[in-house]
Amino acid sequence: MAHPAYGGGFGNFGGQIPGPQMQMGQPGPNLYPGGYQPVHTAYMGNYSSAGDSMWTYFTAIAGQDGEVDAEELQRCLTQSGISGTYSPFSLETCRIMIAMLDRDYTGKMGFNEFKELWAALNAWKQNFMTFDQDRSGSVEHCELSQAIAVMGYRLSPQTLNAIVKRYSKNGRIFFDDYVACCVKLRALTEFFRRRDHLQQGYVNFLYEDFLQGTMTI
Repeated sequence: MAHPAYGGGFGNFGGQIPGPQMQMGQPGPNLYPGGYQPVHTAYMGNYSSAGDSMWTYFTAIAGQDGEVDAEELQRCLTQSGISGTYSPFSLETCRIMIAMLDRDYTGKMGFNEFKELWAALNAWKQNFMTFDQDRSGSVEHCELSQAIAVMGYRLSPQTLNAIVKRYSKNGRIFFDDYVACCVKLRALTEFFRRRDHLQQGYVNFLYEDFLQGTMTI
């Protein structure tokens, strides 16, 4: 992964996908074999919550189990104002945010995961605002491609075009859809990276493993 906003540059997709094997293209500049750099993930370890201002905020919205589900996360993010002048996050986007960090498959998010998400959202927002200079709440196709490149991803024009079509509405990409795109890119990149032990850009996995990695995001 190549960017503090949880980017990670895969190389261009190769055209050959024999069976369950996926092949990535040549690494971009300053990238490791396979097209990505090592992960720079915040808040992965255990740490004391004492004196953490976000702990009080989190516990106010978390359930008795000390975790938040998608609806609670949506309320939390809306009330926090992290979206700024942009529209609040949809429930579907909140679901995939949780899925991105739901390493134990509970469908919920703990405090460490919440802080990791918060850091990612702030970085993604800053990236989005760089291209949304008129503060319209949306960016154009070419600007989304540039934003993805800034995060360190190295994708082919065909892949970028498919992403743009998936997340655009009437030719524009709104902040909520942009965040959903960032979540998917990060989650799928990490899914692939965990299986590419030699960082060569090739992995083999079972069909059910593939479904688990893609259907739960």
